[in-house]
Amino acid sequence: MTTILPFLQETSKPPLGIPVDNVGGGLWGRLKRSYVDLDSIATQPSVFDDPITCEVYRPPPQYENTHKFDPDARWTWREEKKLVRKIDWRVMLWAGVMFFALDLDRNNISQANTDNFLPDLGMTTNDYNLGNSLFRIAFLIAELPSQLVSKRVGPDVWIPFQMVVWSIVALSQFWLSGRASFLLTRFLLGFLQGGFIPDVVLYLSYFYTKTELPIRLAFFWVSNYIAVIVSAFLATGILKLDGFRGHAGWRYLFLIEGAGTLLVGICSFLMLPPGPTQTKAWFRPKGWFTEREEVILVNRVLRDDPSKSDMHNRQGLSVRAIWKALQDWRMWPIYILGLTHMMPVGPPQNYLTLSLRHLGFNTTQSNLLTIPSSVLGLLMLLFCAYLSEIINSRVFATIILQLWALPLLVALYTFNAQTSQWVYYAVVTLITGFPYVHPIQVGWASRNSYSVRTSVYNMFVQAGAVAYANIYRTKDANGNRALLGICSMNIVLYIGTYFFYKSINKRRDRIWSAWSKEQQQEYLETTRDEGNQRLDFRFAY
Repeated sequence: MTTILPFLQETSKPPLGIPVDNVGGGLWGRLKRSYVDLDSIATQPSVFDDPITCEVYRPPPQYENTHKFDPDARWTWREEKKLVRKIDWRVMLWAGVMFFALDLDRNNISQANTDNFLPDLGMTTNDYNLGNSLFRIAFLIAELPSQLVSKRVGPDVWIPFQMVVWSIVALSQFWLSGRASFLLTRFLLGFLQGGFIPDVVLYLSYFYTKTELPIRLAFFWVSNYIAVIVSAFLATGILKLDGFRGHAGWRYLFLIEGAGTLLVGICSFLMLPPGPTQTKAWFRPKGWFTEREEVILVNRVLRDDPSKSDMHNRQGLSVRAIWKALQDWRMWPIYILGLTHMMPVGPPQNYLTLSLRHLGFNTTQSNLLTIPSSVLGLLMLLFCAYLSEIINSRVFATIILQLWALPLLVALYTFNAQTSQWVYYAVVTLITGFPYVHPIQVGWASRNSYSVRTSVYNMFVQAGAVAYANIYRTKDANGNRALLGICSMNIVLYIGTYFFYKSINKRRDRIWSAWSKEQQQEYLETTRDEGNQRLDFRFAY
């Protein structure tokens, strides 16, 4: 939560570090911060430095890390940077491994399509669309129920359980017999995978500050692209098993990759501790962090966002909290962007391998020709994530997707039967190598709200995926024209979102600055406003 407070420091309190915000914004500010004195104090000013507001925001007893909370704790940049590196290796790396496994099971149907998957099961493109729609609908339905369960039993238990169950369904696709079994497994996979991403984002928020999380989420989604690249190579080899013991190659693809995910899911029970201060286990008697590191970890996160102590890691969400998230009109622009931002590029991406087969490329060529777009997408994802932090603007970093897609969709719309297959391939590769801004928007939603609202945002993303899965139809030649119209609309929506949040912040600045320090203090002590309703909250845009 972003706050504007007149910090009152007593002379008896240990000194604080220089506020990072005072170093300066933009690229120059980031460069200056990278050369900070490593032995200087890193502890940032917060609400806990004022005796009155410290009691207002003090973590409750039921918060699992309360015993490590210390408003007088101080640490150096050297200690903090070393700790963050350890978190990256211990927590973030395995999160990427789990997401890699998810994407193997979620997207290997694209590789199956290059091996006569649809004809073997007696299905059409419309059946494939329906399967994708059922997957997305189930994914959408599972988002909030999964969050409810995750908050009750803990993401450290729920995430591995999800992985084990969906991997069993994934490998069972080896025995698909027709349209009905295909649709059933797509629905089950979507339902079982639906809550994985928001559950992992919630888990990562236990360890990272709001400025650290967006770039980590970008690297989290990098594993998505790595999975696409690796799966293309895996499919090239596995599909050569076609005919082995009388079975099609795509059946072995589902079986082998599903078994790999099952192994990762089992290992995840051991690799995910409940929280920063609960890393000790029978197989890890010393835990991951020292006593000193636990104090630093807990206090740096709470100083950055005191609201993270509002719920402990075994506390369930209520239906009322979910309803409040849907009613939060301040989040509606981000929800709408979640619904529409992928629509211009989603259909070409879904149909990439089928399009390559229709252009005359064989199974191996079609799988390998998907790699350039994945590499391009990976690079553009990292570029946009860093750009978002460098220019400190979410809108300008995310509108890039629409500006990238618009001229390419115009070109795609003008193509006809005489267009060279390599020209078509080049344009489709650029479209499907689009700047993937979803991780930035997840971080944006998280920064402007609480975790439950991030789940609601993800629900809108999945609803958009259901819609764009049906834009390309077997007997419809107007799909690309629809994508052009949606892309143009999105550009207007992003610009409107920028001015929407800018006007709210400007109004709050005007009200806050007009109050005396006593009035500001009284508001902090007596207000019933929560989260982004508070007058001292400022929206990122």
